[in-house]
Amino acid sequence: MQDIEQRIRELREQINYHNYRYYVLNAPVISDAEYDRLFRELQSLEEAHPELIAPDSPTQRVGGEPQEKFEKVRHPAPILSLASTTEPEGIREWLARISKLLPEGVRAEDLDFVVEPKIDGLTVVLHYVDGVFVQGATRGNGEIGEDITANLRTIKGLPLRIPADPAVTLPVPPRLAVRGEAYMPLDAFAKFNRSLEENGEKPFANPRNAAAGSLRQLDPSITAARPLSLWCYAIVAGEGLDIATQWQALDYLRSMGFPVARDVAHLRTVDEVIAYCQEWMKKRDTLNYEADGVVIKINDLRLQEALGVVGKDPRGALAFKFPAREATTKLLDAEASVGRTGALTPVAVLEPVELGGVTIKHASLHNYEDVARKDIRIGDTVVIKRAGDVIPYVAGPIVDLRDGSERPITMPERCPVCGEPVVQPEDEVAVYCVNAACPAQLKRRVRHFVAAMEIDGLGERTVDLFVDEGLVHDAADLYTLRAEDILKLEGFAEKSTENLLAAIEASKQQPFWRVLTALGIRYVGSVVAQTLARRFPSIDALMQADQEEIQNVEGIGPRIAASVVDYFGRPRHREMIEKLRRAGLRLAEEEREKEEKPLPLAGKTFVITGTLPTMSREAATAFIERYGGKVTGSVSAKTDYLVVGESPGGTKYRKAQELGVPMIDEAQLREMVGAGAGEQDNGNWIQEQLPLGL
Repeated sequence: MQDIEQRIRELREQINYHNYRYYVLNAPVISDAEYDRLFRELQSLEEAHPELIAPDSPTQRVGGEPQEKFEKVRHPAPILSLASTTEPEGIREWLARISKLLPEGVRAEDLDFVVEPKIDGLTVVLHYVDGVFVQGATRGNGEIGEDITANLRTIKGLPLRIPADPAVTLPVPPRLAVRGEAYMPLDAFAKFNRSLEENGEKPFANPRNAAAGSLRQLDPSITAARPLSLWCYAIVAGEGLDIATQWQALDYLRSMGFPVARDVAHLRTVDEVIAYCQEWMKKRDTLNYEADGVVIKINDLRLQEALGVVGKDPRGALAFKFPAREATTKLLDAEASVGRTGALTPVAVLEPVELGGVTIKHASLHNYEDVARKDIRIGDTVVIKRAGDVIPYVAGPIVDLRDGSERPITMPERCPVCGEPVVQPEDEVAVYCVNAACPAQLKRRVRHFVAAMEIDGLGERTVDLFVDEGLVHDAADLYTLRAEDILKLEGFAEKSTENLLAAIEASKQQPFWRVLTALGIRYVGSVVAQTLARRFPSIDALMQADQEEIQNVEGIGPRIAASVVDYFGRPRHREMIEKLRRAGLRLAEEEREKEEKPLPLAGKTFVITGTLPTMSREAATAFIERYGGKVTGSVSAKTDYLVVGESPGGTKYRKAQELGVPMIDEAQLREMVGAGAGEQDNGNWIQEQLPLGL
């Protein structure tokens, strides 16, 4: 038995080493056939002696049993985001700001820097105990992430035991936490998407979504079949480690067997940093991974710590973001997409064009006022950009290429789905279909209800199917679904139907404010719903309140109050509420329900300027309020963040600069709530902007 244990240890050590050589160093020293022979021998020995299987065995990468849900994990230290700039001058301004905060005796000209690629993937935190990988988590909100250990094990480049090379004699701390980015290489992504299409499945829009979606599978065997890679770039916590600089940290990680990007540089001056960033922009399209910029870090880790944090951004680091990717193509037509609230959003139909490795056929036109302001016409050659390298939108026309055949894009007079007349409220950019029975709105309203009530297992396609089959005419009909009706539909078995009905039944226990959120009342997100529920502790009390009574509630203005009164004034909505009452949902507050977990933007004040890539000003305000934040109209000393879009207002921008208010773009706003592409606000925000299947 002792000989078998010894042989198993030898095989694990050899296979882990050869994985390191192949997946990290890209320098194998044995043939594939020899590797397979070693792996099969280890598998055979472990099958015969299952009591000897260990978590760091290479055989444990293949994926374990499917999970029911992801558990929460608290990080050992905050996993912070980054302030960013898109201009070289922004780098100098960053250095000038931190120069005023340097400890006595430290001069700005004495600083050195490490520059690393800003990989567009999914941030992960890896935990090792006595050199063995024991847990991995997503970034989440920076404080708490989700446990995706079983999925991360499947990534071949992730060392299950460190050091990966037995010849390395560096100290292994009792506990080590490492930050990295899981991603899908571009060549692997293209091949993976082709295989999905060949199997009749929907391809992923971009490599980041593919990586994020793969790592959030409840079944690790699905993740194991996907071509994920990993790069590590920071030590979050290392018990007993004495590492003074970021450059030393990267060297330590590399020596331990962690995959570290080759495209890193140690630079001595800010001029070298700017030159490197500009050179990197030219190399962007030659890389085999998506990078949306580079990260500049002060090399001295103790100095980084001493500089502290502003909001959720460390002062000692800065992201230099590449300009949004762009291409030119013909705008063939403009369609109107109907959102959950009935808002009609113009969507460009394009002559297909490749942009960042993705074929773009549709792009957002924001709103009809924006179309008129930019004078975008059907037949124009237009510039297409990808906001945050993800969402495509029309930046504007190339007027000099017009030949006179171009046609203006006009605001529709009728809903393209139901044919009912549309209306445009005073002082609003958007136009609306106000037909509550409009099929397009129905699907989106039910999807919104499902997301707000957190009904697991009820996805968009299933909602659409239930509506198309006439099983659901409003959200309340979800609670009258019968197993025999569902089982008649293609793709449903007894177990899946049983689980779905159980999830719907469980949602009846959600608190009143969630039900209020789920109704989809315009301007009423989760924060507003909780405010209303505190003042009007039952649906009946709220329905009986008039506009003046509602707008007198702190935090509720005339616009929200008018929307609430209008909603409850419609007989169709009152009928649905009565159906929800009969179904047994909670339509009144209970004491024990008033303690809710803090929202990620709670206590933060935002100002918005310019045109955001994918959200109207109203949608951005609702998004911020939903996650606990507050939006004001002007920048002051109390402003925490200025959200900057295209063509920002000069007054707000200058005031934010004068006061040192951090500036973020839409992508960074989404990152603050853990809603990046692929996991964005339960997917509802994009449905308001772009047609299904885009």
